Amino acid sequence: MAAEEDILLHYEDRYDEDVRLSSSGLGQLELIRTQILLQRYLPPPPASVLDVGGGPGVYAYWLDAAGYEVDLIDIVPRHIRQATERGVRATLGDARELPLPDRTRDAVLLLGPLYHLQEPHDRLQVVGEAIRVAKPGAPVFAAAISRFAPAIDGLDSGFFDDPAFAGLLEGVTANGRHHNPTGNPDYFTTSFFHLPDELEREMQDAGLADVEVLAIEGIGWAASDLDERMARIEDQQKLLQLLKQLEREPSILGASPHLLGVGLTPK
Repeated sequence: MAAEEDILLHYEDRYDEDVRLSSSGLGQLELIRTQILLQRYLPPPPASVLDVGGGPGVYAYWLDAAGYEVDLIDIVPRHIRQATERGVRATLGDARELPLPDRTRDAVLLLGPLYHLQEPHDRLQVVGEAIRVAKPGAPVFAAAISRFAPAIDGLDSGFFDDPAFAGLLEGVTANGRHHNPTGNPDYFTTSFFHLPDELEREMQDAGLADVEVLAIEGIGWAASDLDERMARIEDQQKLLQLLKQLEREPSILGASPHLLGVGLTPK
């Protein structure tokens, strides 16, 4: 099966991305931390934001409610339907070839496309397209899954005891490329997992300036009571403060399941 067909099958039929960010404490932590980081770097509303690979529109809906002018593009028809049901302006399209004119957006989000592009030239093309449609000096946000996220998840979930899953980890650890011939949606789909410095370098090579790579969830997954902690506001705030303190620490950056790169387009 071709990579694109595998990815579409995963999100159309095997897995509902719409519930991922609300189904667990770790998903809620990813959502809240991503929102915090976006707020830190986004221009104020009513700035125009393009959400590329925005899935079912969770972030687009949140930004629209905050007063931003938001448009979403995604390659998965199911995501377009789900985003539209939320009231988000959503269009089917490929992050590698955006159907938009140059220099028209105040910010561009790439919170999903880099997850599934295994070839460096495709990832560079995606970031290059974001730069093309963004205004000079605008922020571009690029999310990536850490190279070590599958190992962390495998140990935490017990998947590691399955020889099939353990075998999948070998390729990921070696070169970041993940293929899942098992058909088990819990083992994800065709993907690429970044090292932190790899994400930084790719964003710089595409032409972004002042690039930073930050941990999203950081080591928050290590909290044995994460679900309960995220439900208690005071404890949640303590955890968020800790993760802010550690979000740039090079020695543990790769231990975060998700990374967020932020850079500015050339002026």
